[in-house]
Amino acid sequence: MARRIVLGLIWLSFVVYTIWLAPLDRAYTWFVARKLLTLQWGDLNAYLPAIFSLMGVWPMIYACLMFADGKMQPIRAWPPFLGSNFTGVICLTPYLLLRQPNQAFDGQKDKVISKLDQRSTGVTLLGVAIALIAYAVIAGDWGDYVQQFQTRHFVHLISLDFCLMCLFFPLTDLLDDDMARRGIHSPAVFWAVALVPLLGPLCYLCWRPPLAQAEPQ
Repeated sequence: MARRIVLGLIWLSFVVYTIWLAPLDRAYTWFVARKLLTLQWGDLNAYLPAIFSLMGVWPMIYACLMFADGKMQPIRAWPPFLGSNFTGVICLTPYLLLRQPNQAFDGQKDKVISKLDQRSTGVTLLGVAIALIAYAVIAGDWGDYVQQFQTRHFVHLISLDFCLMCLFFPLTDLLDDDMARRGIHSPAVFWAVALVPLLGPLCYLCWRPPLAQAEPQ
């Protein structure tokens, strides 16, 4: 319960903060958004497209835990997953707050769950994340990015959204429940995943054993 209260308070604060900054009426926001969506990254500081692209990796990380869990939840995982690809934690968090703890998996894995459950999916996501981080470090200007974070509302909010994606992952029950349904009962594994933002969850997806499913009738 304490986790949910903290999660809810942070989420509500971020929603209010986002509405207050309201970057959608600024010309710079639409200029950057168009460049990002059309992959015209040459005019942008590499840190910005890297973070923007990593905000597409994070929903996939959550999906690898949510969709198997969603079979036993009253709320379907599809809507918050799709919404999180556009609004990050704003659409994702209500699902995380309303879901019920569940440490079992019943029935058969469908095609979507089977794909998300494969270690190769985690390896692919890890490779993409490392490539994006390398791109930002090699081609980006950290000082300019910090200045944009302080002066550009769009850059400021998308960066905070990325940080909250990292923070919320261990704050929810998703990781605890996913570990339990796979027979992992090691606090050391939990903290290794929780304390290493982004790369910790990705390495967990590469390492975790597959879900056990019921034998077909």
